[in-house]
Amino acid sequence: MTTILTGGVGKTEVADAVRRLAPPGVEVVVSNDMDAVALLRAGRADYFLGTCQTGAGASLGVLVGLMGTAACHTFGRSVPSGEEINTLLDQGKRVFGFAVDQVDAITPALVGAIAARA
Repeated sequence: MTTILTGGVGKTEVADAVRRLAPPGVEVVVSNDMDAVALLRAGRADYFLGTCQTGAGASLGVLVGLMGTAACHTFGRSVPSGEEINTLLDQGKRVFGFAVDQVDAITPALVGAIAARA
């Protein structure tokens, strides 16, 4: 089972999008930044998808500070290609940030790439 945590201003919207995709073997949990760090570090969660208005600072601020930049990537307001997402996953990125108005564009691609690795 792969567990995806969601956080930030659009955490419920992202969780709903993940649930609509309903990939087998993927569970989604609405979280907050501090709980997410604890769950990720303890191995009780695998990924974090955070949102804010710009997709930059607030979407991952706490997680970047506590998990380190090696585990985190923010897309900001850009929509990544599937190739970019797979490259980031290959690099060990587990924490992703993006703009809340990009949920419908980014969530399916991220979840699809994550589910393919589950």
